[in-house]
Amino acid sequence: MKRFEEVDRALCPVDPDTGEVLEPRAQPGYYAGFSTLAQRAFWDEATRKVVDKRVKDAPQRRYLSEQAWEFWSTVFAHLIPQTDRTPERQINLVAGLDHRLEVNETIGYRYEDMPHDRVVYAWGIDAINAEAKHRYGGEFMVLPYRQQDVVLKALHDGRPEAASDIWKKMSVHRFWQMIMGDAIEAYYAHPWAWDEIGFGGPAYPRAYTRLERGEPEPWEVEEQRYAWAAPSASVSDEVRSVSGHHTEAGQHSLLDKGGVR
Repeated sequence: MKRFEEVDRALCPVDPDTGEVLEPRAQPGYYAGFSTLAQRAFWDEATRKVVDKRVKDAPQRRYLSEQAWEFWSTVFAHLIPQTDRTPERQINLVAGLDHRLEVNETIGYRYEDMPHDRVVYAWGIDAINAEAKHRYGGEFMVLPYRQQDVVLKALHDGRPEAASDIWKKMSVHRFWQMIMGDAIEAYYAHPWAWDEIGFGGPAYPRAYTRLERGEPEPWEVEEQRYAWAAPSASVSDEVRSVSGHHTEAGQHSLLDKGGVR
């Protein structure tokens, strides 16, 4: 992995008051010094094995091609940026997707107007590349970071300008919902993400004791906030709310209007 000195500093969050780059931390977030793994002695053996595997096992590529793995790694890095983390503490977000597609596992349901998840991810590459070529004349992977952000923002907003043949066969909103869900699930299944949000992790068999007033458990730490702003190379502050598109009511409203997205 690249050292911080080799990383594009324009991709790092900044201090909103000074504009100075905030250097990556081994543990970003508002719970400095907290470690979920420090509590592993209090878990049962089955829980320890599951959590340890997420930290110690190197990600294995089994289903996705090398090019597809790299493609979705890049996309997921836009969905959940980790440039506030030191490289060795960044969480691999594609390994879980690769496993899910390899064993042909769904997310528990599939909309009748959406193709199989394997097809969604195959078509997704084609659609994103088509949008990139339409807007900037090159495939997604060769574009600068901000242009990649703009391409993905068009899908987030439900306003792609290319690949209409694909979006007629699957909803752009449900596509976005799927890839975002896979990225989020991979991230927040990892104990390093738990450290970031102060999550106490598995509490079996010890259990949680302070449930009434929202106080931290004895092994947790108090929140310590610090100010930060999105990096200058991103468009994360420019998106509009599209929450209504991800509900059944929103989907039917789009169909009633004759939309293909």
